[in-house]
Amino acid sequence: QVQLVESGGGLVQAGGSLRLSCVSSGIIFGLNDMYWFHQAPGKQREQVAVVSRIFTTAYVDSVKGRFTISRDNTKNTVYLQMNNLKPEDTGVYYCHARQAVGPPTEYWGKGTLVTVSS
Repeated sequence: QVQLVESGGGLVQAGGSLRLSCVSSGIIFGLNDMYWFHQAPGKQREQVAVVSRIFTTAYVDSVKGRFTISRDNTKNTVYLQMNNLKPEDTGVYYCHARQAVGPPTEYWGKGTLVTVSS
């Protein structure tokens, strides 16, 4: 059974920081590109950051210089360090795994809520 379990969300003031974690099980973590998506209230889910299985990274423009994605293959975990948070960063953050080698399987976590107050 595949599980992606996010944690680390919460309430923070603008300018603050949070570190999200996503622990995976049931997948071959090292074969997966790992993503963080953000869904703001009333809006569509959008990709925020990705770390590939070969550790390359990419970010949406709105978080460049503020967020850092990383992965620890020994712990089957992907992280999102979020600094200088803004009210528009409020929403649910979802972890997403997409296998890059072999069958193109995809899995989602249930999300963790981040609320940034002004």
